[in-house]
Amino acid sequence: MLFSSVLRALPAALLISVAQSGPLEHKPRQSSVDAFIKTQADVSIKGVLANIGTDGAKAQGVPAGIVVASPSRQNPDCDIDWYTWTRDAALTYKALVERFIAGDTSLKQKLDDYVSAQAYLQGVSNPSGGPDTGGLGEPKFNVDRTAFTGSWGRPQRDGPPLRATALTIYANWLVANGGTTQAANTVWPVIAKDLAYTVRYWNQTGFDLWEEVNGSSFFTLAATHRALVEGAALATKLGKTCDGCASAAPQVLCFLQSFWTGSYIDSNINLNDGRTGKDVNSILSSIHTFDPESKCTDSTFQPCSSRALLNHKAVTDSFRTVYGINRGIAQGRAVAVGRYSEDVYYNGNPWYLATLAAAEQLYSAIYQWNKIGSVTVDSVSLPFFRDILPSIATGTYAKDSATYKSIISAVKTYGDEFIAVVQKYTPANGGLAEQFDKNNGSPLSAVDLTWSYAAFLTATERRAGIISPTWGEPANNVAPTTCTAPPACNAKITFNVRATTVFGENVFVVGQLTQLGNWDPASAKPLSASKYTSSDPLWTATIDLPASTVFDYKYIRKSSSGVVTWESDPNRRFTTSSGCGSTATVNDSWR
Repeated sequence: MLFSSVLRALPAALLISVAQSGPLEHKPRQSSVDAFIKTQADVSIKGVLANIGTDGAKAQGVPAGIVVASPSRQNPDCDIDWYTWTRDAALTYKALVERFIAGDTSLKQKLDDYVSAQAYLQGVSNPSGGPDTGGLGEPKFNVDRTAFTGSWGRPQRDGPPLRATALTIYANWLVANGGTTQAANTVWPVIAKDLAYTVRYWNQTGFDLWEEVNGSSFFTLAATHRALVEGAALATKLGKTCDGCASAAPQVLCFLQSFWTGSYIDSNINLNDGRTGKDVNSILSSIHTFDPESKCTDSTFQPCSSRALLNHKAVTDSFRTVYGINRGIAQGRAVAVGRYSEDVYYNGNPWYLATLAAAEQLYSAIYQWNKIGSVTVDSVSLPFFRDILPSIATGTYAKDSATYKSIISAVKTYGDEFIAVVQKYTPANGGLAEQFDKNNGSPLSAVDLTWSYAAFLTATERRAGIISPTWGEPANNVAPTTCTAPPACNAKITFNVRATTVFGENVFVVGQLTQLGNWDPASAKPLSASKYTSSDPLWTATIDLPASTVFDYKYIRKSSSGVVTWESDPNRRFTTSSGCGSTATVNDSWR
């Protein structure tokens, strides 16, 4: 069902010519950002709905409520984006729920379809586990709702809290509008499973939202904190329980503080990936956890907080010299934004959703400042403000002051310039792909990316003052002075492998868990040859691993000179025993 309702009116905004001199000079297809938004918003909502089953124009045959990441099928042997991602679907539906609450009642059935579809997927066993053994951390499924069993970066622990947030916003609306029974009996059971997963696994590593590195992700933990806070509140409202939500949330917030370097957010820690950590992951986190009632809180990295503003500068600046299309753009002017500057996927390019996120943070910050009635410029945020207002000084500027008005105007202009960058590299039909070429701006990778369209909607709605309801940030933004990790729930797993070796060789086990070195041979766990005999070449070790967890692993040999030999494919897979302190044994032979 394509969107047919009349577009909500957008307020008058500062017009920025796309035909200005300098790097943004381009075809005069649209004379202003306002005109572009009006047409592109229509294209974007249609683009989102076209990718949702059953009646989406580009999702024919897909079950109701299932979001196709992209209709792109670039390789007939591997339909690259013909899958449904838990993360992408949750962020897309969060945007649709917000749009529904703002007045688009035509979306009601879509929301109910999403609830049903996600309830079904929660019960599908997959390579990450079963419904109660980590399966909710599976990143993607086939569009027919069956498990994807190929190799992938799994688990990804952002999906459950993101889905919980989208459904919590909907459940709160239902409660406020006579739908408490539906909220309690249909929506809450899905939320409850996601929250239980989130409570259980928040302190374990997983793959980041780019599905590349296994560690502690700022995006995942920021989404986790929000989901636990609002989930606990919803449980109370419905007379339900959310075991561990209230106690885990402050500890997650405490852990989040460790990602702040003093000048930017290091988006992925507890890994050695060779990157600076300047990643649009952090800007996406800030806009996801935006609370319209917040007071620019640093601890939750709100869009208007000093930390988030300085991080915005650090992340966007990191792309100024790596993309050809950004060359010549002055400091304090918008640039095309990608995932992270070291990116090599498709040779590393800007993403539409990343550039739109940079704009959305600025629009969200303006909303917060207008609500508060002042802007505070301190030593942390000063570099951000000086890029767009070189003469600005530290201080607090009230809403009726000339300086306040200058700040709001400059930040609005800066946000609009990011939209203008997107406008410049959007084809005439408004189709938003995943990326655009870093040298000539041509669309690249997956076409009609659902998340790109959803990102356009949320950015421009924030610009228009259309916001999401509060999630309770003002009462949940003080981190404990000391972080306390939850008690480990480990199982003792004994690895036995028969592997004939020569003098000087040793055998190790390595795998996808942090406890098994995250596939890094240098961090592999050694096995003992204390029981090794010529007739029984046994290597063994007992290792504490998270209980009820599915993981892949292999054995490797290391020679005395450091040469590493891997056993042959495929990877081995094992599910640890359930219950804290439980034991299990695996018996393997080298292959």
